[in-house]
Amino acid sequence: MSMLWRNLLLVSFILPGGCSTTGPHRAVDNGVQVEKPVGEISESQLLDVWIELFDPGELQKDEDESKGLSMDIRKAEARYLPVLLHNTMEKTGYWGAVRVVPRDTEGGEVLVQGVILASDGERLELKITALDASGREWFSNTYAAEVSLQAYQDAEASGKEVFQPLFNAIANDLAASRATLTADDIQTVRRIAGLRFATDLAPDAFSGYLQRSDDGQFTIVRLPAKDDPMVRRVSAIRERDFLLIDTLNGHFDNFYRNMQRPYVQWRKARLEELESLRAIERDARNRKLIGAAAIVGAIAIEVLGGNSTRAATGSLRNVMLVGGAYAIKSGFDKDSETMINRDAIKELGDSFSAESKPLVVEVEGESHKLTGSAEQQYAEWRTLLKQIYATETGLPETVN
Repeated sequence: MSMLWRNLLLVSFILPGGCSTTGPHRAVDNGVQVEKPVGEISESQLLDVWIELFDPGELQKDEDESKGLSMDIRKAEARYLPVLLHNTMEKTGYWGAVRVVPRDTEGGEVLVQGVILASDGERLELKITALDASGREWFSNTYAAEVSLQAYQDAEASGKEVFQPLFNAIANDLAASRATLTADDIQTVRRIAGLRFATDLAPDAFSGYLQRSDDGQFTIVRLPAKDDPMVRRVSAIRERDFLLIDTLNGHFDNFYRNMQRPYVQWRKARLEELESLRAIERDARNRKLIGAAAIVGAIAIEVLGGNSTRAATGSLRNVMLVGGAYAIKSGFDKDSETMINRDAIKELGDSFSAESKPLVVEVEGESHKLTGSAEQQYAEWRTLLKQIYATETGLPETVN
């Protein structure tokens, strides 16, 4: 009964009257559409967005609760889902360049970070935090959505992502936050982003231009001269950095396309197995309850009935005892079927994990694995940029 109440409470929380809610936790229904600006936004008012690779989060420690999920799948999702958000935001018209980047990448104007709280084919829950280059947090919300097998069938027919409304909701919240900024705010954010990149590249030369408060907020102390040759060199190196990030995005896009079909099929098949598992568990539980009730009834007749009652109901009691025992046994037999379904779910997970192994790519003439090594690869690239800057300016190389 406690499980039933938890499920009922979950349904009432996820679907409050069939509409989405706003606030730190957003329960997203399937009717959320992505919003677009009424008119074209001038280029000077466009902010570039960097979407970090998501944190894969943690799985349930109880194997029965995780039901075939694996960290291999989660790590693949942590690279797949940011591309889904990237594709959604890129179509809105609210932003400049939208890029997927390794975590802890310095220099973005707007940064979006995500943590996967739940993802099992039926339910997707993400924690999304957005902040701009000044360190100001726009929001930190949790988005959750649940889908059915019918939703997968509809998505297959339309070619759409089954959880697309959730990503629409995130994109809409980002656009709403951007709308609160004035033209001066946007210009300041862009300047701070450039100065943070320059400071990371050459802290000895640029650290005096920004001040960082104890709570992580950046303010501009002064601006470098427009004709400063060091600024021109930094701008040129920043363009090289964008090119490398664009190269990485090409590989993330390839990973997304290669992963899309097996991932969608895995989620759908896993949900089918979950529904089958639940049906068997319900059947097994009902059989055990009926069997137990029959046995208790037979015992009650034996204990509470008189001699004439016991004599008259002897055959009935025997039938109740035998039938009750059989019902309980069949219930346990059904339990064994649940193990078969759990194994099928695990097999699906293992199969998907095998299909979503890291891609080996060529970057700067060297082979790298994007999954698990993209962050390290980009860190090595940033080190190379610092070496290039030190060589071009004659300043000592700074190694963080």
